[in-house]
Amino acid sequence: MKQVTIEKERYYDSVFLMLISKEVEALPGVNSATAALATPSNIENLTRIGFTSPDLLAAGPNDLVVAIDAESKEALAAAQARVEEMLTEKKEQAATSSARPSTLSSAIDSLPGANLALISVPGQYAARVARLALRKDLHVMLFSDNVAIEDEISLKKDAVGRNLLMMGPDCGTAIINGAPLGFANAVRRGSIGIVGASGTGIQEISSLIDRYGAGISQAIGTGGRDLHEEVGGMMMLFGIDALATDPDTSVIVVVSKAPAQSVAEKVIDALQKLDKPVVVQFIGEASRPPRGNITFAPSLAAAARSACEKAGVKIEAEDESDAQIERIAASEYEKMSPQQHRLVGLFGGGTLAQEAWHLLSVGGERVYSNVALNKALKIAGDEHVDGHVLLDLGDDIFTQGRPHPMIEPSLRDEHVLALVDDRSIAVLLLDLVLGYGAHPDPAAGLAAAIAKVKKAFEERGGYLSVVASITGTIADPQGYSRQRSQLEGVGAIVMESNDVAARLVLKILSHVAMEGGR
Repeated sequence: MKQVTIEKERYYDSVFLMLISKEVEALPGVNSATAALATPSNIENLTRIGFTSPDLLAAGPNDLVVAIDAESKEALAAAQARVEEMLTEKKEQAATSSARPSTLSSAIDSLPGANLALISVPGQYAARVARLALRKDLHVMLFSDNVAIEDEISLKKDAVGRNLLMMGPDCGTAIINGAPLGFANAVRRGSIGIVGASGTGIQEISSLIDRYGAGISQAIGTGGRDLHEEVGGMMMLFGIDALATDPDTSVIVVVSKAPAQSVAEKVIDALQKLDKPVVVQFIGEASRPPRGNITFAPSLAAAARSACEKAGVKIEAEDESDAQIERIAASEYEKMSPQQHRLVGLFGGGTLAQEAWHLLSVGGERVYSNVALNKALKIAGDEHVDGHVLLDLGDDIFTQGRPHPMIEPSLRDEHVLALVDDRSIAVLLLDLVLGYGAHPDPAAGLAAAIAKVKKAFEERGGYLSVVASITGTIADPQGYSRQRSQLEGVGAIVMESNDVAARLVLKILSHVAMEGGR
C-alpha cells in the first residue's frame, strides 16, 4: 500500500528528513519510507519505484514529500503519525530556540564583530550572497556547490582586490584562527599552516599532524576547482601569501587533487620565493626531487610527517613497518578461497579515494574508478566492472537526492551489503572520515554491514579481508578510538593512514597474484 503526501512550502534540511525516513522505515509493517524535498531528482526516484500522484509531479523543490509503502492501513497510519510527530517536534524546537537571522544584513547586525561569512545556500543563489558578503568586507567560506565557474572567477578576483579570503565554492573544510569550519577535525593549535584545494586532503593531513604531536596554525580551503586552468589558483596563491606573513606559521603545506600543470608550476614558483619551508602534495603527481625550500611528498601521510619534522616536532606515532604489513597480508591471504581475486574500494572522501587509486596504480594494480586519472580506467561508477574497482561515493551520481556519505553513511553501508553474494572479492578497502559536521557515529552502521558480509563469506568457505583507515583525532566528536574499536571488533584491519591502508592492500593483492588458483 503506497501513499504520497505533499505539503506545500514546508522546507526542512536533508539530514533531518533523512532521519525521519530511517526512523519511520524501521516501524512494524513499513516496507519503505521517504521524507524529502520535491526536487526533480527525488520526484524521478520516487516515480521509478512506483509512487505516482499528480500532486507529486506538480510539486516544487521547497515542498515536502512523504512517500510511504506499508503492508496495511494501520501500519500506514502509524507511519504517517510518526512523521507528523517528528515534524511537530522540530517546529517546536525552532520556536523555543533563539531567533536566527534570515538575511546576511540581519546576521551582521546580530553579530557586529564578525569578519567571516560561512555560506551554504542553493547554488543558484550562492554567488549573489557571497558577493554581498565581500562587499560588506567579510571573508567568505562558500560551502555551496553548483556555482558557475564564471561566478567563482569573478568572486575570487573581487576578494583578492579587497584583500579577503574567498574559500570556495564547494569548500568543505577550513580552520581559521582555531575555529573549525565545515568538515574540519578537532586538532591542536600549532605552527603548521595548510592551503588546500581538497577538503578531505586537508582533513587527513591536519588529523595526522595532530596525531603525530604537532598542530595547525591555519587551514585555508580554496574549493576544488581553484587549481583548474580557468581559475588559475587565485585563492591558493592568496592563501600562500597569507601564511607567508603569518607569524604563527613556520611551515606551509600545500595540497590539491590533481591540478592543471600550468597552475601547479605557478604555485611552485610562488612557493620557491618564500623564506619558510614548504611541503607540497599534489595527488597523482609523480615523485619530484626537492626544489629549494620545497619538499614534494608522495602521499598525504608523508606530507604530514614531513611538515612535523620541518616544524621540529618529534613524531609520537609510528606507522606499521614493511615487515608488519607483509605479515598481516600473508595472514589475510591464507584465509581466502581460490575464487577470490578482486579489490573493491568504497570511499566517502573524494581526495582519499583519488590518493588510494593513485597509490594502487603506482603499485602496479589496474583499478577502475570514477576518480581515475587514467582515462582508460575512468568509469561513471554505476556500471558493472570486471576487475578491481574503487568508488568515490560522494560523487554526484550517488548523491542525487541523498546526503553525502560523510553526513549519512548508510549510502556506503548499502554498497557494502550489496557485496554479500560476490564470491570474487578478496579485499574491501574503506575510509572513515570524522570531524565536525560528519555523522555522529559512522562506524556503527559500517561495522554491522561488514560483520554481515564477512559472515556470509566465511559460511561458504571464503574470507573477506577488510582494510580501513580513519581520518580523525581523539578529540573529534565521534571519538577516533571509539570508531576504531567498532571496526576492529568485527574483524576490519584499521591502518594509521590512507597511505598505509593502500600499501597493505597492495601486499594482499600481490599474494593473490602470485599464489592465486592454489
